[in-house]
Formats: sequence, C-alpha cells, structure tokens
Amino acid sequence: GVPIKQGIAVTGAMNQHGEVMAIGGLNEKIEGYFRICKAIGLDGKQGVIIPKRNLAHMLLDHEVVAAVKAGQFHIYAVNNVFEGIELLTGVQAGTPSDGRYPENSVLGKAEHHLETFRKAFQHNQPIQLNTR
Repeated sequence: GVPIKQGIAVTGAMNQHGEVMAIGGLNEKIEGYFRICKAIGLDGKQGVIIPKRNLAHMLLDHEVVAAVKAGQFHIYAVNNVFEGIELLTGVQAGTPSDGRYPENSVLGKAEHHLETFRKAFQHNQPIQLNTR
C-alpha cells in the first residue's frame, strides 16, 4: 500500500478522464477546514487540494491568507487526478510505458494488486497481498 497524507483535505469534482472540474462554495470549504485545523493546532502539513479552475474565484479570509503565506497551511491547485495522487502520497502516480505502469509508482502498485486479485479469482485461490 501507499500511505495517504492525513492532514490534506480534498474538494472538487472529476470527469471520466480524470480532469478536475470547477466547484461551488470553495471559499467556505477552505475556510471551514482551516478553522478545524486551527482548532486542533496548525502543524504546517495541513492544507486542501482544490480544482485549479477555481483559483480565479478564491477570496479567502485574511487569517487563512496569512497562514498560507507563513507556511502553516497550504492550498494546492490541481488539473487532474494524477496531480492529486502525487500530492497526497508523495509518490509519482505513474505513466504507462510499454502498457505497464512503473513498479514503484502508485498506479504500478495498484496494477500489481489488481493482477494478484485477477489471478486469485481465476484460480479460485485465497488472496494474499504484500502491502509493503
């Protein structure tokens, strides 16, 4: 498995091609999550992933802006699901080469697990995954 950063919230919508679409209520969502993070203590690792298409519509509270400038809170804008995967994991999502994803990429690891499932179901065997 690949650990996911727990201090980063995600908001947005995605189409069938993995492109992140614009959403409504962005300022309220960011400020709400910021207030929660502030209440439990800002640690410099918290933040939100938002649609890049919404950047022009952001108008955030001065306290949020100051925390972002100070590096206490982060706002990441993405165009597609692959950028989000990399931000959440710190591992490359992966780009297929010769029909396969790189072994150490997030999608390569997912591909490996799916192959394990396929083989187990094909042969009616119990599934044993190596999650490391």
